[in-house]
Amino acid sequence: MKKSRLDFWAFFWAVLALLYFFIPLYGTLDFSLRMKKGELSLLAYEIVFSDPRFLQSFQYSVIMGIISVSISIMIFVPTVYWLYLKMPKARPLVEIITIIPFVIPVIVYVYGLNTTFGRAPLRLTSNAFTSDILMVGGYIVLSMPYMYRAIDVGMRTIDVRTLTEAAQSMGASWAQILLNVIFPNLRIAILSGALICFATVIGELILGDFLLRPALGPYMAAVGRDKAYEPAALAIISYAMTWASLGLIQYFSHGGSTQRQLTGR
Repeated sequence: MKKSRLDFWAFFWAVLALLYFFIPLYGTLDFSLRMKKGELSLLAYEIVFSDPRFLQSFQYSVIMGIISVSISIMIFVPTVYWLYLKMPKARPLVEIITIIPFVIPVIVYVYGLNTTFGRAPLRLTSNAFTSDILMVGGYIVLSMPYMYRAIDVGMRTIDVRTLTEAAQSMGASWAQILLNVIFPNLRIAILSGALICFATVIGELILGDFLLRPALGPYMAAVGRDKAYEPAALAIISYAMTWASLGLIQYFSHGGSTQRQLTGR
């Protein structure tokens, strides 16, 4: 009897959580389809996709996201590898450092970034190229907790020291060890962190707004101030991109675990 009651309440709270999530999402979707009075249509989505500002901002955010994710991988994979191999006692300190973006409000971080690098003698916000460099650096810092945690979890699943010693015994250099041994064993973890970071970059608002760059986040905010149905369509599009990223993570993670089971590793 007690177990059945526990099962009932577990089911009840699970259903309640699903309703709490999906009812607003359904309302947003339904509203985005009612731009034509009295009928359902995709007119709001057609307007969004035909807007050159949307295409420009989406392309810009995708490029910035790819650059940011690529640099993050090049920074954090060697860093975490070196921590596991040579400095394991420093890992708790590094973990604290990587969660600082969760502690400091984004608006404070972006304001400090803008005031520090936007003043003389640097004035990095004076032109588009240097502003883009600041954008990439800001994205790397803001996505640092996700990328570091994903790589850290992946690194725990492999025997770093044994793999390194085996590669060194065969004459491999440090670059060869990273590229040919460590990276292939972390491909699922790297992909998971990359997709989460990419989704974070795509939806980021404050950094692009303060640096006056044509990112997707500021565009969505501007549309939300001036339009009615298009913001709902943009919200559904952003939800779709986020869920697509999560789906890819789940798919490749499942494939990686299946492959390890088949190979016995």
